[in-house]
Amino acid sequence: MNDSELESSTMSPPVPDESVQPEYTPSEVLDDAILARASEQISALKANVQKVLIGQNEVVEQVIIAFIAGGHVLLEGVPGLGKTLLIRALAKSIALDYKRVQFTPDLMPADVTGHSMLDMASGKFTVRKGPAFTHLLLADEINRAPAKTQAALLEVMQEYQITIDGQSMPLETPFMVLATQNPIDNEGTYPLPEAELDRFMLKVLVSYPEPDDEIALTKLNTEKQTGIVSTHIEAVLSKQDAIELRELASKVLIDDKVIEYAVGLVRTTRVWDGIAHGAGIRASIALVQAAKVKALCEGQGFVTPDHVKDMLMPVLRHRIILSAEREIAGSSPESVLNEILQQAEAPRQ
Repeated sequence: MNDSELESSTMSPPVPDESVQPEYTPSEVLDDAILARASEQISALKANVQKVLIGQNEVVEQVIIAFIAGGHVLLEGVPGLGKTLLIRALAKSIALDYKRVQFTPDLMPADVTGHSMLDMASGKFTVRKGPAFTHLLLADEINRAPAKTQAALLEVMQEYQITIDGQSMPLETPFMVLATQNPIDNEGTYPLPEAELDRFMLKVLVSYPEPDDEIALTKLNTEKQTGIVSTHIEAVLSKQDAIELRELASKVLIDDKVIEYAVGLVRTTRVWDGIAHGAGIRASIALVQAAKVKALCEGQGFVTPDHVKDMLMPVLRHRIILSAEREIAGSSPESVLNEILQQAEAPRQ
């Protein structure tokens, strides 16, 4: 490593100019009534999902943020924590189509996207659409499928279309991939390539619930013969409501200094001591998009540095690769990102 590389590898995070106070004219800021209604809709959606997913408030919020931001989510947690239940409840709460694919070593790309087949009656080839033609696609245990099958999702997640025999077919809006993986069972699994990980806007960690929440879940599952799976979930939003929330989130204002702060955090991962490979440009875009939706959840028409900080972990934890020395020392992506966050000064409000 030459002197310039050594100097850059230990540099402190970029510090934005704190002298600028964000100012917006009344015509730029979203109307208070519109913001209040959007916040109420998102709160109602969260509460509806939490009827069956008790004690996972942060997980539910982050999945909803990714959905409104138009991104995809990788859910990581041990079996039995309600990852599949979360997705089913979200689909029912917005009256959306939902498909589930169990990823296995023998799963083929056509099993996900579809394929063309010969219609014996007409003598012509017709397209048989796969489960990816839906609104919410659950890729269960995605790391159990080989790279060839995982690659079938790359076009789906990035271009929001599927190509079969040279014919590209757009997917319906809204569309979202929610993938799950088990962090403790590595037998018969295939690590997700960086190109695929980068297409997930957020990586959400699903942990065990608190004691009181686990007691409530146990009661809910044992008081009725069929348990929590049959709990009736009514739609609280329509598909059009979801589309409008996405459009509204894009109109949330963000000052240039806050964008510089967000991008500076991402760029710092590329030169930080202890990170072998930092986050790419998609991370900067995802961080700003997620921060906008976070602001909308709170009924605010503009993004603050706190919104950026709140979304930093789920946006970046799967996009950085630690150096061998830091891994041996027992460091985690979260601990290294915390180091960056603590040393980066946010612009004043």
